[in-house]
Amino acid sequence: MASFWDKHIERADYLAAESSGSKELLNFYAQLLRAQEEIYEALRSRKNWLPSGDLESDVVVIQASLSGLLERVTRSGPESLAESAQALLDTESNVMAKELFDYWRSPSDTQFFAKAVLQPYLHWLAETKATPVGRELAGGERTCPFCGGKPQLSFLQSRESESGNRDLLCADCLCAWEFRRVVCANCGEERPTKLGYFHTPEFDHIRIEACDSCKHYIKGIDLTRFGHAMPLVDEIYAAPLDLWAREHGYTKIELNLVGV
Repeated sequence: MASFWDKHIERADYLAAESSGSKELLNFYAQLLRAQEEIYEALRSRKNWLPSGDLESDVVVIQASLSGLLERVTRSGPESLAESAQALLDTESNVMAKELFDYWRSPSDTQFFAKAVLQPYLHWLAETKATPVGRELAGGERTCPFCGGKPQLSFLQSRESESGNRDLLCADCLCAWEFRRVVCANCGEERPTKLGYFHTPEFDHIRIEACDSCKHYIKGIDLTRFGHAMPLVDEIYAAPLDLWAREHGYTKIELNLVGV
């Protein structure tokens, strides 16, 4: 059975071959996914070791597995990121460690390298049920119940009990949690008159979910319309929708890993 990472890589490769407007973003994301899979497998296969959830204890192990990601970015990333990746490869390890600790305590969607490295680590933490330590972020239903991360996207899927349930997908640990259907994922606005939706025939299973109270938006992927979608990848594939949202004054709750 294909792994979590393999499914996403396959989808990114497929859409990159089919897409024109998002081809470069998808090609880059496919390379990032391959690098993240290498980090995840290095952590998962390490003998006599399980993550503690305390980054200060685990950071040495994480750092031992991240050079492949930096090397991939130097080869296939945009020029500015490639230069930054090479600089990190050339510096002392404590520089990258500081970036990891900064993101751990106060995540930002502009901290590319720390986010890219910690996503597979946090995903492995969730699978091993090791509680993240020292990551006391804002809680509540609009943040991930496992790690406190912000939602990257929403998706609808069918379940046996009812159809069209909405979930949010965490931008940090890449895990999902159930969320109410008609509610802003950023501010909790519930009034239908304040919530708007936009989609185009080109991306029939993907839409912008916007809130006029806080002026934020998130992209929603409808798996009941197209069950073969991989939300993390299809969200990048529909990057042209982000342009519409920005032109209409909305800010994304969380930029994805490729900065869209």
